[in-house]
Amino acid sequence: MSSMAEFDSEKIREGVKLILEGVGEDPTREGLINTPDRVARMYNEMFSGLKESSSTLLDTVFHEEYDEIVLLKDIEFFSVCEHHLMPFSGKAHVAYLPGGKIVGLSKLVRAVEHFARRPQVQERLTAQIADLITQALEPKGVAVVLEATHTCMTLRGVRKPGSVMTTSAMRGVIRENLATRNEILGLIFGRVK
Repeated sequence: MSSMAEFDSEKIREGVKLILEGVGEDPTREGLINTPDRVARMYNEMFSGLKESSSTLLDTVFHEEYDEIVLLKDIEFFSVCEHHLMPFSGKAHVAYLPGGKIVGLSKLVRAVEHFARRPQVQERLTAQIADLITQALEPKGVAVVLEATHTCMTLRGVRKPGSVMTTSAMRGVIRENLATRNEILGLIFGRVK
């Protein structure tokens, strides 16, 4: 993102007041009087990925001739569905096959966090993480798999608790080579033979 978003807390507070009035509540009631301020602060935190550039997230790399899979599993993430502004959460699994560069594991976590902290759809979130790793590390291949539960489906609409959505983004040899892709998926899901 080239220009970083600036939050207009006053607009958020006014919007929350309108929502409260719209559902028949009194925004001046004791329990709700500070809700608009709390929601504005919460949105500032939950959507902080809109205010940060992704260009420097993976800029500290190490040159290493490691030619095997690097996999970081079970990275917990929380995001907000852009369709209903309801949370979705789950685990990200990030793998790459180095092409001469590696990165610290915490940087992979930061990449997931960065893109999760904005209004999202899971499909785009998955692709953004894979594309950033591909661009920054120039690996032979990248695999990103996200598993998440969406409250817009478990608390409203079809109301199906326990449903998990899985998305994947494969790049390079991991996409092209079935054996490599199967090895990574086996490592992620515990089915290595």
